Amino acid sequence: MTRAEIQGRIDLDRQTFDALVAHARSDAPYEVCGFLAGADGQVNRHYQIPNAARSMTFYTMDPKAMLRAMNDMDDSGSELIAIYHSHTHTEAFPSATDVELAAYPDAVYLIVSLQDDTPVVRGFDIVEGKITERSVFVDGAQAPAG
Repeated sequence: MTRAEIQGRIDLDRQTFDALVAHARSDAPYEVCGFLAGADGQVNRHYQIPNAARSMTFYTMDPKAMLRAMNDMDDSGSELIAIYHSHTHTEAFPSATDVELAAYPDAVYLIVSLQDDTPVVRGFDIVEGKITERSVFVDGAQAPAG
């Protein structure tokens, strides 16, 4: 696999993918959010962060839970791989607010859409307002993009 192919994708195991979808469903119709962390691009930690905004249209990570997660990542030698949130009524594509608030250029932004019966998870790099989609793979197979 070429470097460009690696950079243009994010790999999740089935357990992590299912956990993201379950978390999104757990508080619908409100958006949920969290972090995925690990090492060498491999996710091994999942942090569910409460949505302090308790909103159906945007998320604000609870600052104390976010700090605890970041400290745990530092203590464990993990790196932030992805920031995720759900869209309960719209497609899995960054909203204008998502783009405006994207403050971690090295993280992949994952969006879990519950708009249809089958949840869709898509990944994006958001750097200086520019959105670039990444392919999401689950256990080596490309996930449906919706």
